[in-house]
Formats: sequence, C-alpha cells, structure tokens
Amino acid sequence: MDFSIVYLGQRFFYRIFDFFHHWYVDGTYAIGRRFMATIEAADRSLALKVTIRHFFEPLYKDYTIIGRILGVVFRTFRVAIGAVVYLFLAAMFIVIYLAWLAIPVLIIYYAAKTY
Repeated sequence: MDFSIVYLGQRFFYRIFDFFHHWYVDGTYAIGRRFMATIEAADRSLALKVTIRHFFEPLYKDYTIIGRILGVVFRTFRVAIGAVVYLFLAAMFIVIYLAWLAIPVLIIYYAAKTY
C-alpha cells in the first residue's frame, strides 16, 4: 500500500514536469519551425534576399540610364514592402508566442484565484 502512494506521487510530479517541458520546450521549437516556414514561404514570393543582392543592377537588363534609375527605384519599394511584411510576420509570431507562454500561467492563476 505504501509503495503505490509513493509511485502515484512520483508519477504525478513526473507528469506535471513532462507537461511543462512539452508545453514550453517542444512548443517553442514548433512555433520557431512554423515561423521559419512562414518566412521562407513569404520569401518565395517577395524574394527580399535576391532583390537586395541585385539592388544596383538594371531592371530587366535595360542598361540605359532610365533602366538603371528605375531598377533602383522599383527595388527600393520592393525591399520596403518586403521589410514591412517580414516585420508584420515577426510581430504576429511574437504575440502568438507570448500568448502561448502565458496560457498555463493564466490557467493556474485563475484556478488559484477562485479557491
């Protein structure tokens, strides 16, 4: 009888530790992987890295002065829009991550507050 109480107590604390490990560590990895996948998907359409790499090259290989000027102008707008999109995605994921971190703490807080 004494052994079963000790065993159940150990399993109880193990499961609590395992829940918090799963929630915070594994959840952090999952959200991080999702964030990187979202950034990579956005980069496929925005191509910010490629745009920055070819920033001063003429647009569509038009080596006239107009082509060189328009290439820089259009790429400036493209880089600005890409930066805004990336900042928005990062802010969105930070809010989601902070909400994810707060859920167990808020549940424990409100559960303790009601008793």
